[in-house]
Amino acid sequence: MIKKLLIANRGEIACRIIRTCRRMGIQTIAVYSEADERARHVQDADEAYLLGGARVNESYLNVDKLLEIAKNAGADAVHPGYGLLSENAVFAKRCEDEGLPFVGPDARAIQAMGDKVKARATMERAGVPVIPGSSGCANEEEAVQEASRIGYPVMLKAAAGGGGIGIDVVRNEEECRKAFVSNAKKANMFFGDSEIFVEKYLENPRHIEIQVLADGERTLAFGERDCSVQRRHQKVIEEAPSPYLTETRREEMCQMAIQAAEAISYVNAGTVECLVDEDGSFYFLEMNTRLQVEHPVTEEIFGIDLVEWQLRITSGEKLAMKQEDLSFSGHAIEARLYAEDPVRFFPSPGTITAFEKPEADYIRHECPLEVGTVITPFYDPMIAKIIVSGKSRQQAVERMQKALASYRVEGIKTNLPLLLAVCKHKAFLEGEATTRFIETYKNELITGEKIK
Repeated sequence: MIKKLLIANRGEIACRIIRTCRRMGIQTIAVYSEADERARHVQDADEAYLLGGARVNESYLNVDKLLEIAKNAGADAVHPGYGLLSENAVFAKRCEDEGLPFVGPDARAIQAMGDKVKARATMERAGVPVIPGSSGCANEEEAVQEASRIGYPVMLKAAAGGGGIGIDVVRNEEECRKAFVSNAKKANMFFGDSEIFVEKYLENPRHIEIQVLADGERTLAFGERDCSVQRRHQKVIEEAPSPYLTETRREEMCQMAIQAAEAISYVNAGTVECLVDEDGSFYFLEMNTRLQVEHPVTEEIFGIDLVEWQLRITSGEKLAMKQEDLSFSGHAIEARLYAEDPVRFFPSPGTITAFEKPEADYIRHECPLEVGTVITPFYDPMIAKIIVSGKSRQQAVERMQKALASYRVEGIKTNLPLLLAVCKHKAFLEGEATTRFIETYKNELITGEKIK
């Protein structure tokens, strides 16, 4: 069993991993940038070491420094969390080469799913339904030809993209040409890879993902999460189970996710993301080869600690349950707290001058915040998560409304008003939110008009 773990991450996910390690008797090693010297994850860990400057390329993306600290501190495994280096095949391989088990899939699986064009081809060969699309487009003309073949509207997407970056919806040839040039530049800037591919744009789909766990012999699917409430292709609110899926469709999608994972001999925790069209058809979108931000809602309804099983699988342990043994109970909802202007979605760095959060047995906080916490401009603006559970979706929604209304954060702007407005909106209450929900109702969500 792992005895000492280096956590190659920061913020709430580092704190989340530390909490499980403490319960399992595993010592933890935190790393931090100059901007994070007083951060909660640094205080919570058994040991903490400075990586470098505030910017991620000076600190959290410094593979050589991370491995140096891991070896000098006596770590016997590395957990990458999510974001940063979590889906970096080079980092996973370097850990393997240094004899440091990587808490996640191997480099081969990360690489197989990291390039979205190759991942689509792999899934097609495995018989998994994928959205109509293209291979990589070498230039603007190829993109225009593929878009014409597929039929507008289409999405131009970065093959190496993630986190909603490198995506443009285009509805005609002129838009396609303009977007290809700008998107290729953006993809190269963020991912070091300018390859772009074309994919059919589904006008009003739901974004539903399936959580899988695999130990090399057995792959299990822990139901679905509905992540349709998004802004700028970034998730805002997630829930489990989906208010949209029937039991039959749920079983079909879980089986598809298992099929997708087994097609690449996947081991550890992962998520198969799908789009579900208005007619109920579902398509593979991508596979996230890591722990997801929204994993707590699955944990709440299945009564499982996914981080614990990540660590157990990495230590060589086999899954103790079978697919037919899995069942969920109740409903859970997660709201992502962003340090941003709730109207323009611009980041809002600063120092938290007042902070209060509601406490109840049905509320779970993944929240490293306190008065005096400095929110810097160097990292993702998501700063905390609020998770509530209930016996039914209606109860969970009502509890989330109450929790959000009781939250108090001063000194920075946050998206709390938007989160509360979403949870009170008629379309959300009726389980009808799609990926265009915020785009469609933005004025109502901001002004409060027509919200019941």
